[in-house]
Amino acid sequence: MSTKFQQLLEKVYEIHDIEKAMGVLGWDKETNMPQAGNLARIQQMTTLRRISHELFTADEMGELIETAAAEIADAAYESNEASLIRYLRRSYAESRQLPPAFVRRVSEVSGKAQPAWVEARASNNFAHFQPHLEEVVKLVQEMAELYGYEDEKYDPLLDKFEHGMKTAEVRAIFNAVKAELIPLRQAITERGTAVDDSLVHQPFPIDKQKEFAYYIADAAGYDLSRGHLGTVVHPFATSFSRDDARITTRWYPNFLNPSLFGTLHESGHAMYEQGTHPDLARTPLARGTSSGIHESQSRMIENIVGRSLGFWQAHYPRLQAIFPDQLGSHGVQAFYRAINKVQPSFIRVEADELTYNFHIILRFELEQALLTGDLAVADLPTAWNDKMNELLGVVPPSDSDGCLQDVHWTRPGFGYFPTYALGNLYAAQFYETAVTQNPTIAEEMAQGQTGALVAWLRQNIHQHGRKFTPAELVQHITGGPLTHQPFMRYVTQKFSEIYEL
Repeated sequence: MSTKFQQLLEKVYEIHDIEKAMGVLGWDKETNMPQAGNLARIQQMTTLRRISHELFTADEMGELIETAAAEIADAAYESNEASLIRYLRRSYAESRQLPPAFVRRVSEVSGKAQPAWVEARASNNFAHFQPHLEEVVKLVQEMAELYGYEDEKYDPLLDKFEHGMKTAEVRAIFNAVKAELIPLRQAITERGTAVDDSLVHQPFPIDKQKEFAYYIADAAGYDLSRGHLGTVVHPFATSFSRDDARITTRWYPNFLNPSLFGTLHESGHAMYEQGTHPDLARTPLARGTSSGIHESQSRMIENIVGRSLGFWQAHYPRLQAIFPDQLGSHGVQAFYRAINKVQPSFIRVEADELTYNFHIILRFELEQALLTGDLAVADLPTAWNDKMNELLGVVPPSDSDGCLQDVHWTRPGFGYFPTYALGNLYAAQFYETAVTQNPTIAEEMAQGQTGALVAWLRQNIHQHGRKFTPAELVQHITGGPLTHQPFMRYVTQKFSEIYEL
């Protein structure tokens, strides 16, 4: 290892450890910390964020990156060394565009907005959250200007989560999805074949839900010996190393789906982090390459695996044994149809595979309007309800079920929501390629087994972490760019069978 590159690594490790310590504080804040500790925790996390930002954006760091780059100039493009230099150069340039004072404001505003959102959602009081969201919108508007852009103001914000992708590209692919999804949803409605999902809307004791959540996460491929399952208002996954990747979920006493599929979803995220190559440890490469690719892993485990018939033919008997009174008289086919019911819903995280993307398109369009100032924060509840009616034909009964349902707008993360729908498209394209390359995957999936699929994901996606851009990864794995067609083939076949189209 070269001397200059080793010096760079030591600095990278130092910054990494500070950021992971901040992550632990964030995890505790969401899962265990008493509410009274919020102010002190904001101060602690703000200090760590400032130190990390100052270390990474210092002139010394820029010099280290360039001198190390010169020493490993002959390294192969796909090598860990060359990949780290590429990532650090880009991230360093971007971070230098954000002044330390701005970074502190982001931490302070976000720290206060999150508990305000929790309270506003619980009390259905948008006015309580409104001033905090107004501050967040100001931050993203300022952030877009600080980063700069050539085409659309949303571009630099989207690029933070899906590097290399433009707003116009997302708009085009979303329009293509919409054009094909709407007729399929209409055909299901016109078919008139009702799917009864009442069996998942029954009293399910939370302690029993927790028992099954641990079982099903393990069955999907999540290594609980290197993980943990916590309870939060809004589920998320986080990792402090490949050997400490944690998930969360939430529990509804009268509805099974949120905890069940929330657990599977977050397991997919954590499995990605657990599968990164050990040689990438303590560097920023030991993460998913983009939010959309990361989301592809969670949506694959949640939907392509977790809502498949084969998976439940294998694991439904265990679920019945835990809930004999609720499910004992219902067969696996009834359960499979229930968890795949197509019905417009208010809550994004509870949406079915067909209508989910409309929830993302809604947020994508509203974020752009808020960013440009075409939509005032005060008018968001009305705009939200109007767009829900336009895209899904339903109007939320409250703001808690509408514009207050997501935690994401407590921080300046505009550009993140589109990656949820992109994740659906990536997932279908990856899965179609995986089955083509290894037919054993489909054979195992029909038996409820995920070993071959997880092995393929680790070999082709997980181990690489952030070494490649999303476009490079998709091209390398599938032989072409991202397309919506595999997703449409997947949902058309699946739901045509369920609804006998």
